[in-house]
Amino acid sequence: MKQLIPLIFFIHCFAFTQVRANRSVSRPCNHPCDTITYEQPGVCANCGMTLVKKNQLVKKDEKITVCFYLYEGIEVLDFAGPMEVFSQAGFKVITVAKTKAPLLSQGILKITPDYSIEDAPQTDIFAVFGGSDEVVTNDPEVISWIKSRDSATKYYFSVCTGAFILGKAGLLDQLTVTTFHKSITNLQKAVPKAKVLQNIRYVDNGRIITTAGISAGIDGALHLVSKLRGKEVAQAIAKQIEYDKYVPEQGMDLSNQH
Repeated sequence: MKQLIPLIFFIHCFAFTQVRANRSVSRPCNHPCDTITYEQPGVCANCGMTLVKKNQLVKKDEKITVCFYLYEGIEVLDFAGPMEVFSQAGFKVITVAKTKAPLLSQGILKITPDYSIEDAPQTDIFAVFGGSDEVVTNDPEVISWIKSRDSATKYYFSVCTGAFILGKAGLLDQLTVTTFHKSITNLQKAVPKAKVLQNIRYVDNGRIITTAGISAGIDGALHLVSKLRGKEVAQAIAKQIEYDKYVPEQGMDLSNQH
C-alpha cells in the first residue's frame, strides 16, 4: 500500500498538469472573454467562438493594427460597419485625419481623430471610405502621405468611393476592383488601367480589397478577418453582430492570381 501512494500521487499530479496544459480559450475578440480560461473544450458562452487550446494561439493571433483614414463628409456606416467587425476580431483600430481637428461625418457625427498625418504610427492595414472623397483625392499632401506608407502596409481596404483614394495613390492599376454602384463608370474613368466590376460585394486582389457601397464594407471586412483569423472567427462575428446577410466567399477572391 505504501508503494501505491507515491504512484497515485504522481498520476494525480500528471493528470492535473495535463488539464492545465490543455486549458482552452476563445480567440481574441476584444471582449471580456479574452481573459477567461476554460478547463474543457467547447464554445465561449460570451462570444460563441469555438474554444482552442491555450498553447495553440500562435503568431496569427498577435494584435493586428488598422488605420482608418477619416475626412470631412465621410459616410458613417462606411467606416462604422468595418470598425465594428475589426474591433470584434480583436484588431487595434486607430483613426487618422489630415489634422487632429474634429471633423463631421455626413454633417451629423463629430469625430476627433486619434492622430494626424504628422504623427500617425505605421499599421498593418490601411482603410479608406466613401463620402466626400474628393476632399482626399484633391489633396496632394495626403495622397503623398498615403504613398509614403506603402512599404510598411500589408493590406489595403476600401469601402464605397474610398476606392477613388486608392486609385489616386496609384494602387489600383492593373487590378480588378469595385466601388459604389453609382460610381462604377466614374472609377473606370479615374483609373483606366483597372478593371472595375459592378454587381459584386467585394474584390480581393490579395493585398488590396475593394468593396461596393456602405453595407458591402461589412462583407469585405468579414472576408479580411476570415483571411487573417479564419472562417470560424468571421462567422462568429457575423452572428455576434446579428449580420445575417453574411455569406462567406460571396465576393470575388483573386488573391491566388497575384
